Amino acid sequence: MMKFAGTPCIRRRLAGASALVLLAGLIPAGAQAQEALEEIVVTGFRGSLASAINQKRNENDIVDVINAEDIADFPDLNLAESLQRIPGVSIDRDGGEGRSITVRGLSSTFTRVRLNGLEALATSGGKDGSGGANRGRGFDFQIFASELFNSLTVRKSTSAQTEEGSLGATVDLQTARPFDYNKFVFAAGGQVGYNDLSKSKDPRGTLLVGDTFADGKIGVLASVAYAKTNRLEEGSSTGRWENPAIAGNSAGRFEGGGALNSAANAALPENNAWHPRIPRYGRLDYDQERLGVTTAVQFQPFENTRIDLDLLYANLQGTRREEYLEIISFSRNAASGGNGFTNVRQAQYDAKGNLITGTFDDVDVRTEQRYDELETDFLQYSVGLNQDFSETLRFKGVAGWSTSKQKNPIQTTLSLERYDSDGYVYDFSRNMNLPSFNYGFDVTNPANYVFSPSTRAVAGGPVLGDPSLIRMRPNQTDNEFRTFRGDVEWDAQDWVTLKAGLVQKTYDFDTVEERRFVTRDPFSTANLTEAGVPLPAGTTIASVSELLTGFGRNLGMPEGTPTTWVVPSINKFADLLGIYCDCVNQFGDFRLDRSNQFGANRSAREESLSAYIQADFSTEVGDMPLRGNIGVRQVKTKLSSTGYVGTTLATIEREYDNTLPALNLTLEPVDDILVRFGAAKVMARPDLPQLTPGGAINNTAATLNIGNPFLEPIKANTVDLSFEWYPERETLFTVGLFYKDIKTYIQNISETIPFRDTGLPATSLTGTNTLDTVFTVTRAANTEGGPLKGFEVSLQKPFTFLPAPFDNFGGIVNFTYVTSDIDYIVAGRTVTEPLVGLSPKSYNATLYYEDEKFSARVSGSFRDGYLTQIAPGNGNDIRGKSSTFNLDFSASYEVTDQITVSFEAINLTDQFDERWVGTSDRKNLENYEHTGRQFFLGARYKY
Repeated sequence: MMKFAGTPCIRRRLAGASALVLLAGLIPAGAQAQEALEEIVVTGFRGSLASAINQKRNENDIVDVINAEDIADFPDLNLAESLQRIPGVSIDRDGGEGRSITVRGLSSTFTRVRLNGLEALATSGGKDGSGGANRGRGFDFQIFASELFNSLTVRKSTSAQTEEGSLGATVDLQTARPFDYNKFVFAAGGQVGYNDLSKSKDPRGTLLVGDTFADGKIGVLASVAYAKTNRLEEGSSTGRWENPAIAGNSAGRFEGGGALNSAANAALPENNAWHPRIPRYGRLDYDQERLGVTTAVQFQPFENTRIDLDLLYANLQGTRREEYLEIISFSRNAASGGNGFTNVRQAQYDAKGNLITGTFDDVDVRTEQRYDELETDFLQYSVGLNQDFSETLRFKGVAGWSTSKQKNPIQTTLSLERYDSDGYVYDFSRNMNLPSFNYGFDVTNPANYVFSPSTRAVAGGPVLGDPSLIRMRPNQTDNEFRTFRGDVEWDAQDWVTLKAGLVQKTYDFDTVEERRFVTRDPFSTANLTEAGVPLPAGTTIASVSELLTGFGRNLGMPEGTPTTWVVPSINKFADLLGIYCDCVNQFGDFRLDRSNQFGANRSAREESLSAYIQADFSTEVGDMPLRGNIGVRQVKTKLSSTGYVGTTLATIEREYDNTLPALNLTLEPVDDILVRFGAAKVMARPDLPQLTPGGAINNTAATLNIGNPFLEPIKANTVDLSFEWYPERETLFTVGLFYKDIKTYIQNISETIPFRDTGLPATSLTGTNTLDTVFTVTRAANTEGGPLKGFEVSLQKPFTFLPAPFDNFGGIVNFTYVTSDIDYIVAGRTVTEPLVGLSPKSYNATLYYEDEKFSARVSGSFRDGYLTQIAPGNGNDIRGKSSTFNLDFSASYEVTDQITVSFEAINLTDQFDERWVGTSDRKNLENYEHTGRQFFLGARYKY
């Protein structure tokens, strides 16, 4: 079957054709521009490109800009997908939607985001395969509708007046304000979306209204955006791979060759090969609603005084249901009825040491359903004052507050089991991403499963395996910023402006999680965690389950692999047992409490006070214009972090200082050519969960697995060199070189030190342990960094050099290359791999057409594979994601001056999310899933 999947040929043609046409017309278009004396006013997509080029040219720093095409009309439906059009910016998707960004190889942890000029953090919950809930500093862009914003600016070089905290870039998101228009404005739009996998029809709408009053002295503007979506995500996964011969595996050795763990047993080939821990197919069903609201009031009582009031609210809420049919015993040890009781009847191995095909007896089959209710509430409000005291002296001040509450009040997983099943077959030999499974029984018959409250079938019987699950893990993460900033500017001379400012920020982080109490095994004296309970007499599996049907559309699964199977119904179990009562009832103990997961309950307060001085200048060197800025920023950071070490609450306080000089120069050696140079010292603070002292302590074994409040920021010296050519108003050609000497990095390591050197309170110690007792401590630590270097090439141009009607075409193409290797410590070994999150190559290409009525464009984005984690577990060195290519299309037609109809197609290649685990030479399937193609048909009205 032919797949339209972003083949290398398609990718090369799209990028190559755009680049050749652009280059072919670059110089002639410049010559033609000299002959054209009349000014041509462009609007729409071309107009947004032209205004962005103008902003970039006039900046002293190295920046890239994206502007709205019209009132409440941004170029892409998703902010992250707009940002990926910028050179050096790549995105990561979750559930088919752009979630986070990477800038020049540095992940979202190293990028700061400002909303309306104030640093903010918005986080959301995600599926486990994409990292789960975001408890770090990375910004989740999918929370916000793109229609709420007027412009995006990515600041790639640093000046002293830019707040600290970023190694990659500072991203500024600006909402609309009434003085942007200085007249009455009204815009409304609606769209209907369709997904070819979920077959759902989804509404989306926007509204903006604003006006000015009192002779333009008062302005009021409000906007709202709403969207509802349903998406399916289907594919395969493995829950990592492990090798019984490698330390760190959880399931132990397979049965055979004599007594378990004997020399003969250990020598079996299946006990020296990598196998999937939880091979399975599964479906994720997303239902989401997104609401965004902005209001802005501007007041200019005097010519030199302006007051800005801004409010931004966003709510993203929905549900996610996950359903899997899997083999669970490959991840269990013998004591839990795992591999030690499983016989490998037949096996085939590949050259990389994988048990690639096998037939197994005595495996445990599990079918599970997970249900999450997820919500993120974001609110920001601010007040700003712009005051000109004279023609040469100005003041800007802003005070603001923002909060992001990421709530997961229901996270429930239930399972049904089939123990000791014979004749199970898996085969990864034909396609590692789409294995074939034969379970050896009818997976659609509820009578073939049990709901077990015990590890045994009867009292005193042998261990069969883990009990069925009733797992409930509600959690919440709150982030809050309070900022006060004041800046003064003084035009000391015609050619120099002196700037100085203060910023005080308070950042509060708090995360909590609850879990069930342990329960007693009804058939033994063992305590069980998150286990099922006995069902009421007469209850059948058919009465508490349902059938998953229609699985595998456009997936390409091997023939014979089940597409329908039984899954437990959480709703039916909840109705039957009352599992959400938070109580002990006649069926079992369903209480939830934070004390059952102390390690996940952490908080921190980070206070920073920074001051800067900076000189902006514009002069000449010979006959060449030279402008730029030079300055220094001084920042003091105070940290108070709290977490549980075992059951003891510990609070650690510390502070540190950083001095951050910065320089930016822009030279124009000839007309329309700019040479930019930037140099700075920068720092990025560690994620706050890493900075909290919480974790686990074992006083008997003298071990600690904890956070590290004493982590230093990640520091780097950066150098940027950029060449920019502006041959005409809508044309830009740039080459950018960048180098970052990353001085330190953060990774988990183990060390043996006296307890007193941990900085933790002595109240955590028990028995004969004292402050001088030597503990083995595993925690995040500062290690050596490494250089990061790369280049960007970007070209955008309208094809005005072509004859009509081809002169209405235009193109944008950019390419980025980055390299950086870090020495990671994995299980006591040093492994050299690329920086986590770094894609060596990425490119974007857009071909557009625009005339007075009709506009269309097709855009392709490619991102190389990259690492997502070091030492992910089970003896694997690294975890990563394979390369992606996404192709999008949009078109609009202006029926009248007020009415426009539009069509958009997103992810035309139906790009799969392919993630792997292993080593650089052994990349084994971890997730391979797709979400389908998305289409939107809509209309807009503006006045």
